[in-house]
Amino acid sequence: MTSLLDPLTFPRGPSMKNRFMLAPLTNSQSHPDGTLSDEEYRWLTMRAEGGFGLTMTCAAHVQAVGQGFPGQLGVFDDKHIPGLTRLAERIKSERSVAILQLHHAGMRSPAELVGEAPVCPSADAETGARALSHAEVKNLVEDFVRGARRAEAAGFDGVEVHGAHGYILCQFLSAEINQRNDEYGGSAENRWRILLDIVDGIRERCGPDFMLGVRLSPERFGMQLGEVTRFAERLMQEDQLDFLDMSLWDVWKEPEEEAYQGRALIDYLTELPRGRTRLGVAD
Repeated sequence: MTSLLDPLTFPRGPSMKNRFMLAPLTNSQSHPDGTLSDEEYRWLTMRAEGGFGLTMTCAAHVQAVGQGFPGQLGVFDDKHIPGLTRLAERIKSERSVAILQLHHAGMRSPAELVGEAPVCPSADAETGARALSHAEVKNLVEDFVRGARRAEAAGFDGVEVHGAHGYILCQFLSAEINQRNDEYGGSAENRWRILLDIVDGIRERCGPDFMLGVRLSPERFGMQLGEVTRFAERLMQEDQLDFLDMSLWDVWKEPEEEAYQGRALIDYLTELPRGRTRLGVAD
C-alpha cells in the first residue's frame, strides 16, 4: 500500500517529498496593503520546516475589492512580488513545494474593509453586493491570470485557484446565487465558464512546468453534489490541472443531500476517472 510518507509526482512541476499538503489557512497576519509581514512569513516557513511536502499560502486576493478578511496576503499588484519572492525561496529551501492560492471573496468582502460595495455575479440584497458587468467579469478572469503570473515571477512552483467556500468563483458556480443571463450564467456549462477561462488563461500564459490546482466545495454554498462531481470529472479529465483540492469538512461524513446518503461523501469523488490529475482532500 502507498504510504503517506512516499513521494508524489505531478504532471508538471516538482514532486512532493511526502503526501502531506498544508491547506491554505486564514492567518490575518499580513500588512493592510497585502504585502507580506514577517509574522506571516515566519508562520508559513515554519510549516515548511516542519516537513510538509507542499506548503500553500493563505488565500491571496487578486483584486483589492476582493479582500475577504483583515491582514490578508495580496497578489493584485507588483508591489507584492518582493515579499512573495522571499516567501517562495524559503519554502523551497526546505524541499517543500511552494503554492500560492488565488482568491477573491466576492459578496463576502466586507464593505467596511474594501471601502465600497462588494461584487457578485448577481446583485445580492443580503450582503449589499452589486452585480459585475460583463466587462468586469472579463477583468476578473484577467486578474486571476495576472495573479498567477506574479506568483510565477516570485518563484512559486504553482498556484491553486480558490473556487470553494462561497467565495466569488463558487458564487458563479452556484445556481442559487448566480442569476446572470449572459454566457456566465444559466446552465451549468455557463456557470462553469469563468473558472474554465481562468484555468485556460493560466495554462496559456504561465510556463509549461508551472503547477495548477483548483479547490472546490462539493456541497453547501448552493453547491449540488451531482453537478460538482460532473465538473470535477471534467476538470481532471481535461489534463489542465495537476491537482484538484476538494474541501470536505469531514472526509467520512455522508452527503447532506438525501438522494446521495448511504455512502461517504469522499467515495463520490475517489470513484471519478482522474486522468493524470491528483486528487486531494481537506478535512
